[in-house]
Amino acid sequence: MARIFTPLEASRALPLVRRIVADVLERGRALRALARRPGGPTPGDEDRAAALSDELHALFAELEAVGCSFRSPDFAFGLVDFPGLIDGRLVHLCWRDDEPELRYYHDPDAGFAGRRPIPAELLAAPSTATP
Repeated sequence: MARIFTPLEASRALPLVRRIVADVLERGRALRALARRPGGPTPGDEDRAAALSDELHALFAELEAVGCSFRSPDFAFGLVDFPGLIDGRLVHLCWRDDEPELRYYHDPDAGFAGRRPIPAELLAAPSTATP
């Protein structure tokens, strides 16, 4: 069974996810550049493409181990969904690499265009003050 995150748990995982996504984007964009090279592939491009592909698979596995998934197949930006619950409904807590914090979610069938703000109280750490 997949891990279900609270918004606060997903926010706490974001520093690690941010680093992994930066690596995904670097390698994904390099792979795309090889595929689009003017004049066709050069000697060694196949080996480099295979190495980049292997690295991407390993990075995607790291994200899956955290419990989230990368959702930008063209590597234009880093979009990550965390399975979560809001108001008792299964949702995708959604973060994009140009956003400083996790602040949005969407229904599983709505996608990025259907993002809505996560209620602020779900992102706040519980108070540890004692009376």
